[in-house]
Amino acid sequence: MSSALSRNKLYLLLLFTCSLGWIWIYYNFAYNIGNYSTDINTCIIKQATGVPCPSCGTTRSIVSFLSGSIKDGLYSNPLGLIVLIIIMVSPVWVVFDFLFKKKSLYIFYGKVEMFFRIKLVAIIAIILVIANWIWNIQKGL
Repeated sequence: MSSALSRNKLYLLLLFTCSLGWIWIYYNFAYNIGNYSTDINTCIIKQATGVPCPSCGTTRSIVSFLSGSIKDGLYSNPLGLIVLIIIMVSPVWVVFDFLFKKKSLYIFYGKVEMFFRIKLVAIIAIILVIANWIWNIQKGL
Protein backbone atom coordinates (compact mmCIF):
# COMPACT_ATOMS: atom_id res chain seq x y z
CA MET A 1 0.00 0.00 0.00
CA SER A 2 1.35 3.41 -0.95
CA SER A 3 -0.41 5.40 1.77
CA ALA A 4 1.77 7.83 3.67
CA LEU A 5 0.03 6.93 6.95
CA SER A 6 0.62 3.68 8.78
CA ARG A 7 -2.43 1.71 9.89
CA ASN A 8 -2.07 2.72 13.53
CA LYS A 9 -1.50 6.40 12.72
CA LEU A 10 -4.53 6.45 10.41
CA TYR A 11 -6.72 4.79 13.04
CA LEU A 12 -5.55 7.12 15.81
CA LEU A 13 -6.09 10.14 13.57
CA LEU A 14 -9.59 8.95 12.68
CA LEU A 15 -10.51 8.26 16.31
CA PHE A 16 -9.13 11.62 17.44
CA THR A 17 -10.83 13.68 14.72
CA CYS A 18 -14.11 11.77 15.03
CA SER A 19 -14.06 12.34 18.80
CA LEU A 20 -13.50 16.06 18.32
CA GLY A 21 -16.25 16.09 15.71
CA TRP A 22 -18.73 14.38 18.03
CA ILE A 23 -17.86 16.76 20.87
CA TRP A 24 -18.41 19.74 18.57
CA ILE A 25 -21.68 18.31 17.26
CA TYR A 26 -22.90 17.50 20.76
CA TYR A 27 -22.18 21.07 21.84
CA ASN A 28 -24.04 22.47 18.83
CA PHE A 29 -26.90 19.99 19.15
CA ALA A 30 -27.35 20.50 22.88
CA TYR A 31 -26.79 24.23 23.17
CA ASN A 32 -27.39 25.83 19.79
CA ILE A 33 -30.14 23.76 18.23
CA GLY A 34 -32.06 26.00 15.90
CA ASN A 35 -30.16 29.05 17.13
CA TYR A 36 -27.47 29.66 14.54
CA SER A 37 -26.87 33.34 14.83
CA THR A 38 -24.30 35.08 12.70
CA ASP A 39 -22.64 36.36 15.87
CA ILE A 40 -20.74 33.09 16.38
CA ASN A 41 -18.56 32.17 13.43
CA THR A 42 -15.90 29.52 13.79
CA CYS A 43 -14.80 29.48 10.15
CA ILE A 44 -11.36 31.03 9.94
CA ILE A 45 -11.72 31.63 6.20
CA LYS A 46 -15.02 33.48 6.66
CA GLN A 47 -13.61 35.50 9.56
CA ALA A 48 -10.59 36.54 7.48
CA THR A 49 -12.30 37.13 4.13
CA GLY A 50 -16.00 37.49 4.82
CA VAL A 51 -16.58 34.70 2.28
CA PRO A 52 -17.81 31.28 3.43
CA CYS A 53 -15.60 28.28 2.72
CA PRO A 54 -16.83 25.11 0.96
CA SER A 55 -17.44 23.43 4.31
CA CYS A 56 -19.39 26.28 5.91
CA GLY A 57 -22.73 24.94 7.12
CA THR A 58 -21.45 21.40 7.75
CA THR A 59 -22.18 21.51 11.49
CA ARG A 60 -25.68 22.86 10.85
CA SER A 61 -26.13 20.16 8.24
CA ILE A 62 -25.16 17.35 10.62
CA VAL A 63 -27.31 18.72 13.44
CA SER A 64 -30.22 18.92 10.99
CA PHE A 65 -29.69 15.32 9.87
CA LEU A 66 -29.52 14.15 13.48
CA SER A 67 -32.72 16.09 14.21
CA GLY A 68 -34.44 14.28 11.34
CA SER A 69 -34.53 17.19 8.92
CA ILE A 70 -32.91 15.78 5.80
CA LYS A 71 -34.02 18.70 3.61
CA ASP A 72 -32.47 21.29 5.96
CA GLY A 73 -29.33 19.16 6.26
CA LEU A 74 -28.86 19.00 2.52
CA TYR A 75 -29.61 22.70 2.15
CA SER A 76 -27.13 23.73 4.87
CA ASN A 77 -24.34 21.79 3.19
CA PRO A 78 -24.56 18.46 1.33
CA LEU A 79 -21.00 17.70 2.48
CA GLY A 80 -22.46 17.31 5.97
CA LEU A 81 -23.96 13.97 4.92
CA ILE A 82 -20.54 12.67 3.90
CA VAL A 83 -18.95 13.92 7.12
CA LEU A 84 -21.76 12.40 9.20
CA ILE A 85 -21.32 9.01 7.54
CA ILE A 86 -17.57 9.15 8.12
CA ILE A 87 -17.81 10.09 11.79
CA MET A 88 -20.46 7.43 12.39
CA VAL A 89 -18.79 4.56 10.53
CA SER A 90 -15.07 5.17 11.14
CA PRO A 91 -14.93 4.61 14.93
CA VAL A 92 -16.98 1.41 14.66
CA TRP A 93 -14.80 0.17 11.80
CA VAL A 94 -11.59 0.95 13.73
CA VAL A 95 -12.85 -0.96 16.77
CA PHE A 96 -13.88 -3.88 14.53
CA ASP A 97 -10.41 -3.99 12.96
CA PHE A 98 -8.67 -3.90 16.35
CA LEU A 99 -10.92 -6.55 17.89
CA PHE A 100 -10.57 -8.93 14.96
CA LYS A 101 -6.95 -8.00 14.13
CA LYS A 102 -7.90 -6.86 10.64
CA LYS A 103 -6.90 -3.94 8.50
CA SER A 104 -10.01 -3.66 6.35
CA LEU A 105 -10.47 0.07 6.97
CA TYR A 106 -6.82 0.70 6.15
CA ILE A 107 -7.18 -1.25 2.90
CA PHE A 108 -10.39 0.63 2.06
CA TYR A 109 -8.67 3.95 2.78
CA GLY A 110 -5.87 2.99 0.39
CA LYS A 111 -8.37 2.12 -2.34
CA VAL A 112 -10.23 5.40 -1.87
CA GLU A 113 -6.94 7.29 -1.96
CA MET A 114 -5.99 5.54 -5.22
CA PHE A 115 -9.47 6.23 -6.66
CA PHE A 116 -9.09 9.97 -6.05
CA ARG A 117 -5.68 9.92 -7.73
CA ILE A 118 -7.40 9.15 -11.02
CA LYS A 119 -7.28 12.46 -12.87
CA LEU A 120 -10.92 12.46 -14.03
CA VAL A 121 -12.20 11.54 -10.56
CA ALA A 122 -10.08 14.27 -8.97
CA ILE A 123 -11.33 16.86 -11.46
CA ILE A 124 -14.97 15.90 -10.88
CA ALA A 125 -14.47 16.02 -7.10
CA ILE A 126 -12.83 19.45 -7.34
CA ILE A 127 -15.65 20.74 -9.55
CA LEU A 128 -18.25 19.49 -7.05
CA VAL A 129 -16.46 21.16 -4.15
CA ILE A 130 -16.19 24.43 -6.09
CA ALA A 131 -19.89 24.22 -7.05
CA ASN A 132 -20.75 23.69 -3.37
CA TRP A 133 -18.57 26.66 -2.47
CA ILE A 134 -20.35 28.90 -5.00
CA TRP A 135 -23.68 27.71 -3.62
CA ASN A 136 -22.53 28.54 -0.06
CA ILE A 137 -21.60 32.04 -1.20
CA GLN A 138 -24.94 32.51 -2.96
CA LYS A 139 -26.83 31.33 0.14
CA GLY A 140 -24.90 33.87 2.18
CA LEU A 141 -23.72 31.42 4.81
